[in-house]
Amino acid sequence: DVQLQACGGGLVQAGGSLRLSCAASRFTFDDYAIGWFRQAPGKEREGVSCITSSDGSTYYADSVKGRFTISSDNAKNTVFLQMNNLKLEDTAVYYCAATFVPTGWGIPYRPDDYDYWGQGTLVTVSS
Repeated sequence: DVQLQACGGGLVQAGGSLRLSCAASRFTFDDYAIGWFRQAPGKEREGVSCITSSDGSTYYADSVKGRFTISSDNAKNTVFLQMNNLKLEDTAVYYCAATFVPTGWGIPYRPDDYDYWGQGTLVTVSS
């Protein structure tokens, strides 16, 4: 089975930065998407940012556009999420997930679109 290992969370002051990493292993397909999702207490899990392996297409939630950047190292099956200018409302458990994406299907960004999930990493933004 696909395995995903997320890390990089921590405590940071508002305005600060963190970089999350998601290392994927045991992939059995070539074309895939990896996404970052987050879930704050009492809220539903939401898509933050996603990237496809085939052409590097990206998705960003409106709330993080201009502040977060997703990138990938396909050779190492690792995806990064650079988070800058963090806000209190970014506090959540962040998860990375992966799914197979047939060519031409666009980029999935909803949690239900993803089949494989890693454990979460907690990001806490303090004032």
